Amino acid sequence: GDVELLLLDEPFEGLAPAVVREVFALVQGLRGETAILLVEHNLDLALALADRVYVLDRGSVTHEGPARALLSDFDLRRRVLWF
Repeated sequence: GDVELLLLDEPFEGLAPAVVREVFALVQGLRGETAILLVEHNLDLALALADRVYVLDRGSVTHEGPARALLSDFDLRRRVLWF
């Protein structure tokens, strides 16, 4: 069947912390039923929502892999994110 796709470009930018929590909960609730493409500079929020992560640097993909790898491996996070 058809899959619903939700595109989010920095949905948490400029929001008060209470509103960030509300939007986060809404997006998290959609994860099982909707494919979500999230562009986000806040790494903690992105990793908490993502199954897979693509890191871009100047328009090129520099890393692709499971979000849990960046959550659990500090050395990988340092290599990937601190070019």
